[in-house]
Amino acid sequence: MALGALSGVLAGFASLALAELVAAAVRPQSSPVIAVGGASIDATPAAVKDWAIRHFGTNDKLVLQLGILAVLAVLALTLGALAVWFRQVGAAGFLVFGGIGAAAAVSRPDSTSLADALPSLVGAAAGALLLYVLVGRLTKVKTPASAAGGGTWEAGDGLSSSAGWDRRGFVLAAVSAAAASAAVGGVGRSLNASRGQGAIASRNRLVLPSPQSPAQPIPKGAGLRIPGISAFVTPNADFYRVDTALVVPKLNAASWRLRIHGKGVRRPTTYSFDDLLHRELIERDITLTCVSNEVGGPYVGNARWIGVRLADLLAECGIKPPSQGGAADQLVSRSADGMTIGSPVEDVMDGRDAMLALGMNGEPLPFDHGFPVRMVVPGLYGFVSACKWIEDIELTTFDSYDPYWVKRGWSRRAPIKTASRIDTPKPFARPKAGTVMIAGVAWAQHRGVDRVEVRIDDGPWQEADLAGEDTRDTWRQWSLPWRATKGGHTLTVRATDRTGAVQTDKRTRTIPDGASGWHSVVVTVE
Repeated sequence: MALGALSGVLAGFASLALAELVAAAVRPQSSPVIAVGGASIDATPAAVKDWAIRHFGTNDKLVLQLGILAVLAVLALTLGALAVWFRQVGAAGFLVFGGIGAAAAVSRPDSTSLADALPSLVGAAAGALLLYVLVGRLTKVKTPASAAGGGTWEAGDGLSSSAGWDRRGFVLAAVSAAAASAAVGGVGRSLNASRGQGAIASRNRLVLPSPQSPAQPIPKGAGLRIPGISAFVTPNADFYRVDTALVVPKLNAASWRLRIHGKGVRRPTTYSFDDLLHRELIERDITLTCVSNEVGGPYVGNARWIGVRLADLLAECGIKPPSQGGAADQLVSRSADGMTIGSPVEDVMDGRDAMLALGMNGEPLPFDHGFPVRMVVPGLYGFVSACKWIEDIELTTFDSYDPYWVKRGWSRRAPIKTASRIDTPKPFARPKAGTVMIAGVAWAQHRGVDRVEVRIDDGPWQEADLAGEDTRDTWRQWSLPWRATKGGHTLTVRATDRTGAVQTDKRTRTIPDGASGWHSVVVTVE
């Protein structure tokens, strides 16, 4: 039984390795682990996704893939043990799971061909065949004595008999299968990695021109030099990433195209990357926030973006906002990975610096953040604005189409809520008695932050010192020196935006339109 289970694991390893190689010839996203992982993400309730993001952060996709591999390993063990007694049933089990992987691959929104089913089908067939062969080596053979007496073939468990099964044949087959699988898997991974070399080269060659409308210099007082506070400009490597792509698309800028079409579009148009590069470029500092960001959470960052005004492109196609008689009130952007994101046309065209971004913090967009082109819209949560790897824009209405996240219970329209966060001291910190600097960031994109207040325990609200404002589309740092006394204390912060609205203390979940509530930390002063 144990050797049967081992046979199942070896067959599963071979199946995935060959599937990886075939996926390199088709496309990386057709790999069964990626396809099933993507389907699992789509089928997961919004509350579970939110939980995964909270607990695993940007490692949520790695955890999902490891989980899928663990489940597959258990299934392979089970099928291998079953095959000792029911050889054909065990092998058929591999074919069934191959069919599931194939169905998941062709059902993905970015699938364009039935060829996406090949990696799962070919891998499953190889796994089934190998399991059948390996278990065959565990079957007792006729000895000369039993042959003379009319003995018959008997199923063995591979453990109790030292003379009746093909020990040498099993060991040779198992070792050969493991070595071949490792080699095939390595070749597959190498080929998959090489598929993106053209895209990497196109990014490396790209030199962004100077923008015709540069961002204003960041005011000297905008960035506070306080240990523990978030940097005013978030480095690309530290900028949060929240999306559903298990494989980051690597698109070649030279072959990239963007199509604009749909309701109210008089002149459907397709743009190349060079078309955008040779238009008027704008540069703006804009803070982005993910709707999955809990109160006090990390999924907010500020960067300097360079791109083209989205409103100008839409106007060239004859599009008008609803307030001017336009027929469409929703802009649906589609990503290379199949994601659909719906944005209010009115917001995109109301004069804010909505853009198709080509660069981030002085360099071409990183692949993780949407190279070659992504959308950036100040004041809207990312799930209704920040389409990465964008390839298509369709003008439609909210009544006629629900994009990806709306189908899963999130709001159709989602302006970013006024929020604030304490960066220092950290929760459960143990600062020394005396002057302790409380500091953090606050944001109310496209409205601006006018005031930040801090409360110690149940005392009165104290107005914090605001750092200089860059623009109303960026976060704002703040600080408050606190004369800390020994003992436990609760520190709470709230912000007021430029409309006069005070950040609410009402706690809400991130679903359906973003979390709300005051951020608090508990510290012990020594």
